[in-house]
Amino acid sequence: MLFTIDVGNTNILMGLYDGDELKHYFRLKTDRFRTSDEYASELINLFKLNNLDFNDVTDVIMSSVVPLVDHSLIHFVKKYIEKEPMIVGPGIETGLKIKYEDPKQVGADRIVNAVAAFETYKKALIVIDFGTATTFCAISSQGDYLGGVISPGINISLEALYSKASKLPRTEIKKPARVIGKTTIEAMQSGVVYGYAGLVDRTVLEIKNEMSEKDVFVVATGGLANTVIEFTETIDSVQSFLTLDGLRKIFLKNK
Repeated sequence: MLFTIDVGNTNILMGLYDGDELKHYFRLKTDRFRTSDEYASELINLFKLNNLDFNDVTDVIMSSVVPLVDHSLIHFVKKYIEKEPMIVGPGIETGLKIKYEDPKQVGADRIVNAVAAFETYKKALIVIDFGTATTFCAISSQGDYLGGVISPGINISLEALYSKASKLPRTEIKKPARVIGKTTIEAMQSGVVYGYAGLVDRTVLEIKNEMSEKDVFVVATGGLANTVIEFTETIDSVQSFLTLDGLRKIFLKNK
């Protein structure tokens, strides 16, 4: 099976593919101080819980936006899975034409998402990733990665309210019962969810105006996508494992 690893600022998402089917996935908290042996200890248990063994892994591909984690994870793969991981970075074939002024500045996760979406839909796209940051990527119908938008993520914004406003409590992100909150927590939840829905819709509208393509499909991914989608008017589809599928597709292009 192909072992796909996506290292984000908050979580590490891992998936095991049998052909084009995602058979298993795991989510670990990103820890910049975890060693390769600690990854092995945790993943051995996760594999066993799913009746798996490291010997089931035939290949490994990894993307990361957290360089401090890379060494430990790569060493884990080499030591315990005994494979040389394919790393998404400069020189890797993606099938996209990167139109950034400096292509090296584009995060690996954004490229992977763009590849997955374009290979799936083959049309002009906006890909929104609700992660630690909320990112928007614009891809033309010819497969040009045009650039995008980066804004603070939902959790970052909620945490900023708690840490910078002394009387506001820490709260979870959840669907608000109403727009006009009847408690401080309700008001905060409403502000975050409706505020981000508005951010999404306006940003998508402005990106579409600049893209000048009539038919632009909007795909969302990331752990918090489902929290926001019902309050937006511009998202066409949510693909929860878009990044893992992008890693699989990039692996096949470079195998």
